Amino acid sequence: MSAEVASSVGHAGGAGHAGGVAHASAAPAGAGHVPGRRRAEHSGGRRRAGRLRELLVSGVVDSFGLSLGWTLFNLIATQRGGLAMAALFNSAMLLGVVLSAPVVGRLARRLHGRMLLLLAGCTEAVLRVATLAALLHGVDATVIAAGVAVMHIAAYTGFAAMRAEVAAVDARPRAMTRYALSIAAVEAAGAGVAALLPLHTASLAVVFAVYGLSLLPTMLTARRARTARNVPPPRPPAGAYQSRVERRRAEHEARGVRVPLPVLVAGGGITLLAAGPTLLSVALATELHGQHAVAGAAAAFSAGCLLSSWAVDRVGRLRLPAAVTWPLWGVGMLIGWLLAPAHLAGLFVAQFLSGLSLTAFEGGMDARLAQAARPGTVTTVLAWSASTRALGSAIAVRTLPLLVAAPAVGTAAGAAAAVLALISLSVLVRAKTGRSPVGV
Repeated sequence: MSAEVASSVGHAGGAGHAGGVAHASAAPAGAGHVPGRRRAEHSGGRRRAGRLRELLVSGVVDSFGLSLGWTLFNLIATQRGGLAMAALFNSAMLLGVVLSAPVVGRLARRLHGRMLLLLAGCTEAVLRVATLAALLHGVDATVIAAGVAVMHIAAYTGFAAMRAEVAAVDARPRAMTRYALSIAAVEAAGAGVAALLPLHTASLAVVFAVYGLSLLPTMLTARRARTARNVPPPRPPAGAYQSRVERRRAEHEARGVRVPLPVLVAGGGITLLAAGPTLLSVALATELHGQHAVAGAAAAFSAGCLLSSWAVDRVGRLRLPAAVTWPLWGVGMLIGWLLAPAHLAGLFVAQFLSGLSLTAFEGGMDARLAQAARPGTVTTVLAWSASTRALGSAIAVRTLPLLVAAPAVGTAAGAAAAVLALISLSVLVRAKTGRSPVGV
């Protein structure tokens, strides 16, 4: 948290609380304190809601610009190099997301949330414009892919910092899922707009402007960032522990961020099996049904995203463990792709289910990790969350075009969905029979 924000929040909260205490001391016992406390809680609730809206609007504007430019980037790449070139750039994008985790870990120990957001935003804005211009001018694809990777290192550094801000205001799964679904929904809208744009000089100039300047609201909201640097806890004195093993464990935890490895492995494994068709949806829709299908597919994805919060609430009432629900979200990402090659309506169903399931899965995973993280480490933990999902996605995106052509994507999706369904069912059966505890 920056000094200015810490000061303003502290004074505002302190004033409300102090007013209640003073009133209570002047009145008879039991009178006046509760109304003052209620006023302070109501004021704090309004500040939290306002900050959440500010973060949401900034994320929506940024994501629309990113989706608009990135979709146009993919359409141009598909026209010039087919599915293989699109897969190369998407793999570079996901590699950047993977590498963003160690970068965030280092930067978050040195920079407050404000400076982290500003540095990431400026770097990303420059590279957005530079990579798109390089593609239009026919620069070597390998050079462009390197720029794409660095651009997404910056993008997901900023994304981790923004999610840490959301968690600092409201750490509930509903708040994180709402943020994730809003981002995913507006990204789908940006993709649809990009698919409908004619490729002439005027429209390209608009895309360049929106692509670069859409990060401006994020830089403005960074002024009120709450997250502080990741400062390791102080090491206890040598005599505080009874054994050498306990002391070494404490020193290891003090040196770094504790990341729950089973949760990260599970998240990466699910995206490895399930996220490939969704992340290649622009190229797949173009090759299966023509470029006109991209806008409808994006709208269907957006509709699914908007229903993901409702789906998370419904599934949460069942109180199923994550080891059961997460693979089922993966099945939801895949099952519609069985029909996508044969019918345009099947493509729309696939994108609708993908939007609902992918957003619900990402929001639930991020909320779980944010709640389990130690104070001051949320930004880094969430960066590792996105990084491991991206690692699985990068392998899937790079491998899928090598295994099957676009018309056969339904077969690959069906096989992966069957694997995930079996994993979920086996975990549920073992939990019901008491043979083993349910992890994740």
